[in-house]
Amino acid sequence: MVTLSPTTHNSGAPASASGMNLASLWWWLAWWLRPLVKWVLRRTTGLCELQRICYGEVSGAPRVKGVERSLASSRHPQLRQLVAHLDDVAARRCFTGANERQLLQRAVSAVLVAKRINPTVHCGFVAAFGKCVEQIWGYRQLAAEVELLRQTPFDSADASHERRLLDLWRSLRPDEPLQGRISKQWQDIGFQGDDPKTDFRGMGLLGLENLLFFASEHRAPAHHVLAHSMHATAGYCFAIVGINITHMAWSMLRDGSAQTYFYNTSRSLPTLRLFHCFYSYLFYEFDRFWAEAKPTNIMEFSTVKGQFERRVRVALSDPRTQFRVTLAVHHV
Repeated sequence: MVTLSPTTHNSGAPASASGMNLASLWWWLAWWLRPLVKWVLRRTTGLCELQRICYGEVSGAPRVKGVERSLASSRHPQLRQLVAHLDDVAARRCFTGANERQLLQRAVSAVLVAKRINPTVHCGFVAAFGKCVEQIWGYRQLAAEVELLRQTPFDSADASHERRLLDLWRSLRPDEPLQGRISKQWQDIGFQGDDPKTDFRGMGLLGLENLLFFASEHRAPAHHVLAHSMHATAGYCFAIVGINITHMAWSMLRDGSAQTYFYNTSRSLPTLRLFHCFYSYLFYEFDRFWAEAKPTNIMEFSTVKGQFERRVRVALSDPRTQFRVTLAVHHV
């Protein structure tokens, strides 16, 4: 498990025009020289760039991210067409079941033909590259699935939505019957008013699904966090903070920061359950970070949350980072 150690951030002056010009010049040179460098390496090693990545990088995020960058920057027409097709399939959430197996086979075959790779000689590459494709477009499909949940509003007329909400109450308050669907009791688990549905507006059904997963699948840690949230001076609204953590997890998934977590954790197609695990880890760790920050009141929430998110992002910027999502309460 990675420990989120303190970091310092220097404000610094804005980059100078000369610095930006040098960066632009370097990017331009790299873009034009890249094909030449690849050609030289292919001639000297006998391996294409994708092979060098699959053979040279350790499995997980270092290898998958390397393959992803290589495919994204490829100028080969067949590979560009392949990437566009897989993007479309993932956006439509069709990268599943038998279709997934066919897509993986076609993707591997397309690269073998385009790069003139002998699959008999390089069977290790075939397996490694296929796994990278599964991870890359599985992640993109997961992002589409999560976004669909976020855009689905909580509907009190939908029996399944209502059932999930009541399951959340029973998971967090198993010994306290809910007196009514509209009740001040909801404030006991951190909602703002008598009807929780109004608090799900920003994150939609995703906010409820995240909270319910944490409360039901990680019951002891969730009760541990709920107890901390009720502290007389350093407490916070459990459910509202949980929905804010949903926004954090969704943002990291959408902008790609969470790739490190998923690529290092998933052994097959990344799933919605794995996203819920990522959320649970963040919520549990935020509670610990909040306690260590010793805020004087809830008005410091935005500041503390910003500091926590920056530390998580710094940790995820290292492709070797791994988060332990099997939560255990050591003390209350």
